[in-house]
Amino acid sequence: MSDGETVRVGVLSLHNSKETKAILNAVDDLGHEGIWLRQENTAISIEDGDVSVEPEVDIIANRLLLSNTEEPAELLGLATTFERIRPMLNEPASVLTAIHKFATAATLANWNIKVPDALLALSNDRLNQGRGRFGDVGVYKSAIGTHGGGTWKVDLTEPVNPKVGNRQAFLQDLIERDEARHRDLRVYIVDGEVIGAMYRYAPDGDWRTNVALGGDVLNATDEMPTEARETALYAAEVIGLDYVGVDLVEGEDGWFVLEVNPTAGFKGLYKATNRSPAPYIAKLAIEQAGGHVDDDRVRDLAATLDDSEPASMPRIDPGPEGEMPLIGYIEEIVVSGTSGSTQALAKSDTGATRTSIDTSLAAKIGAGPIKSMTRVKSGSLKGGKARPVVDLVIGIGGTQHTVTASVEDRSHMDYPILLGRDILQHYRVDVRRRADEGGKKSDDPDEYLEE
Repeated sequence: MSDGETVRVGVLSLHNSKETKAILNAVDDLGHEGIWLRQENTAISIEDGDVSVEPEVDIIANRLLLSNTEEPAELLGLATTFERIRPMLNEPASVLTAIHKFATAATLANWNIKVPDALLALSNDRLNQGRGRFGDVGVYKSAIGTHGGGTWKVDLTEPVNPKVGNRQAFLQDLIERDEARHRDLRVYIVDGEVIGAMYRYAPDGDWRTNVALGGDVLNATDEMPTEARETALYAAEVIGLDYVGVDLVEGEDGWFVLEVNPTAGFKGLYKATNRSPAPYIAKLAIEQAGGHVDDDRVRDLAATLDDSEPASMPRIDPGPEGEMPLIGYIEEIVVSGTSGSTQALAKSDTGATRTSIDTSLAAKIGAGPIKSMTRVKSGSLKGGKARPVVDLVIGIGGTQHTVTASVEDRSHMDYPILLGRDILQHYRVDVRRRADEGGKKSDDPDEYLEE
């Protein structure tokens, strides 16, 4: 490619996010063309043996959120198809390893990188036979999860389940040096260089440090220990990712890698460091496709996080509302916790912000531990009341939703689960459709609503 020639950088992202927009805007600001590869505008054609991509691009940055879908194999296949046609940053094989937390740990351990002790077992008996080695308290994780969802701190004097819903789960050693306030370290790496790093502190009432859950952040770019920096760089190299957020925690024996995130968010890092990875990802894509950029311009752009709507946002009308799946007023669901799953009837309530679960059912499936308290109110209670909230996995027609649900005594109500807008936002509700037979047409009139 000759000097001055424009590189067309496709960002493969079927969702809206600050990160996708920021990368596309950075490509444009560096004098090249960012192209958003979305559901509305993307196609691949084979005709007379020739393969073409529509819209045409020179290189692709993979931003598919595989951990947010119930069918990651579909998206992996899509990414692999693109990779066979155009160069790709964060190739599918590396992403597959990274999104599966136990596969990540096993790979890193094979390369002598310290990870917490862990146990994945396919049978209930084997998992519980080995849980004693982690002590009375340990970490319980679904193998694929995001934004802190699917991660629990559990009491291991009680049995746990090898699956949460249809997701494989495993046990991991809890590494904690400061019991007062848990923290970890996120290091963001692009092309083998540290772009920024931050300490993340767990919010009150929780032990997970994810920014999406309300954790605090502190710039650690220039002050993190050498061991942590070198461990993060080595982990990124071993997994084979072009851009990645590496999460580490400090134990008595040094730094351990917790996760390697191929679609790590920019918001927390920018808040802590005033530095955005987007221009560095754009630079890497442009240069790998044979283009040229001004390094000073990259550094200047990194001082802002431009997540405004990019010029390449497809101008195509969205599909009809009917494309959203349908859910009934009363729906049969599968609810899962750390110690089991069960079927239950749930009522849909578009007026409720948060899903809620009956106390006895929550105890039966091992929902929890309690993350925090939330205050709710109703028309009959001026002051409202506080309820505990827990992580919960709800399965509806084969689709799994990890939500933070409130726990309450619903023994006097017809249905042990109330589905709030945290789940119903993904569905259309048909109030005439009921999974029960002969049930009441309405549940208690004083149903609480979140503030």
